[in-house]
Amino acid sequence: MEVFLSNPRGFCAGVVRAIEIVELALQRHGAPVYVLHEIVHNRHVVQDLKDRGAVFVERLDEVPPGAVIIFSAHGVATSVVEEAHRRNLRRIDATCPLVTKVHLQAQRYSRQGLEVIIIGHPGHPEVEGTRGRTEGPVYVVSNPADVPTLNVATPDRLAYVTQTTLSLDTTREVIETLKKRFPSIQGPDLNDICSATQTRQNAVRQLAKEIHVLLVVGSPKSSNSNRLRELGEQSGLKSYLIEDESDLKQEWFGEHTRVGITAGTSAPEAMVQRVLEGLRAYGVTNVTEREGEAETIHFRLPEPLSSSPE
Repeated sequence: MEVFLSNPRGFCAGVVRAIEIVELALQRHGAPVYVLHEIVHNRHVVQDLKDRGAVFVERLDEVPPGAVIIFSAHGVATSVVEEAHRRNLRRIDATCPLVTKVHLQAQRYSRQGLEVIIIGHPGHPEVEGTRGRTEGPVYVVSNPADVPTLNVATPDRLAYVTQTTLSLDTTREVIETLKKRFPSIQGPDLNDICSATQTRQNAVRQLAKEIHVLLVVGSPKSSNSNRLRELGEQSGLKSYLIEDESDLKQEWFGEHTRVGITAGTSAPEAMVQRVLEGLRAYGVTNVTEREGEAETIHFRLPEPLSSSPE
């Protein structure tokens, strides 16, 4: 059995930044620091930060007045920021800059008097954050089938933005369907889907030509990890989303199976290596790292942490 490691894979710049923000906040302020929602969608990452003193909460009323609160990489609604201010919480925003770009874009369209359509998954923290940052009417569609039943107030005054972690192919289909129904709609084509999501999907497309089984290391909650698994299935592969080596099943593999491994943007490389070790028990004889597009993006830290402590 052979294994091929997809590149790039794993942590993106936004996730690296979010984790670093929590680590620096713990160093700067001491434990506990509070984090609204999971900082990123990976239970191993979250547990490691819990062990260091981070406390993850779902509501701001769980945070003592005056404490440090960190907003997750997925972004939060304006009402959440305002509530944190009212509670006198020391706020640190770990929202991925690419998500912030979508917020600003949606706000700009809304100020122009346009109704905003978010292409994304209803209920996902990023989508809810974008919805909560946008004044005026907001609609959410997740696939082309949603478009014909979309009931908008001003069909000739529409704009769309996209969740950053979507499938490129599905998003392209949704945009094309929107443009057919609403010819005057404005939007950024596929520019809102983050480059890390795109490069990981492109790498899987290439790898799919050489393998029989695709393993995606990531959380079931992770949108971009689920999109990678779906892409594998669309390419005709048996594709499985696993969090670590404990999810492996021997019946997935045969003596001459060629296995590809990738990882979602919130999955640490340590989990990939643990999966590799688990596969060795099933007869892996060769592991090959595929070359991929180099990633050089680095995001600056937010102001409260970018300067030296007093």
